[in-house]
Amino acid sequence: MSEPSNTGRFPFYGPQGRLVLVDSALEAVSRGSTTIGIKTPKFAILSSQIKPTHPLIEPSEKIFSIDYHVGATGSGYIGDILQLIDTLRLEAQKHKLTYETPIDTDSLAKHLSTYLHNYTTYAVRPQAASVIIAGSDETGIQLYQVDPSGTFFRGSGFAIGQAADIALDVVTKEYSADLTQQQAVDLAKKAIEKALGEKPVVETGIVLASDKTFHKLPLER
Repeated sequence: MSEPSNTGRFPFYGPQGRLVLVDSALEAVSRGSTTIGIKTPKFAILSSQIKPTHPLIEPSEKIFSIDYHVGATGSGYIGDILQLIDTLRLEAQKHKLTYETPIDTDSLAKHLSTYLHNYTTYAVRPQAASVIIAGSDETGIQLYQVDPSGTFFRGSGFAIGQAADIALDVVTKEYSADLTQQQAVDLAKKAIEKALGEKPVVETGIVLASDKTFHKLPLER
């Protein structure tokens, strides 16, 4: 990627050594749509709240296909989320053209991590979005979370966005590696509903180990 323009020699640190601009980006993420990722050995799902809009305005897409075997979702500023989705798609296409094989999920997460980290080394606004990536490759089903600082995690359950701590607590308490697809979808919806205190409209995508294919599920209102 091209480096962000350098408008300052050093990043802005707070009194406790934290990056002020990254903290601001994380605050923006915490105000975004409540978004869940759940992984089992057989599949992974991504679920995100569709926020209510004006009756004449179509809501923004929340679940995105990166390649046939990988999907992603995010929380934060929608413009930043879309830019990060495009970054992931471009990297997947470059890998396929260069190596004639689909990119693995770990490489995608690391690429996005590096892309986001570059913004923290300059006094520019970091991308105000966290992203959850789910994929199926030769290593099996994988689930990653990547934050505005470039920090990334691999795991079996993540929650980002509004009241993410409440949603993650629900997922943690009820998670099992033996969940069926429907149970995982229901758990994600339950976690989002618990976080928001109301019944949400949720968009969901799933990737299966059996056919290594990511697709969206029909929207349920």
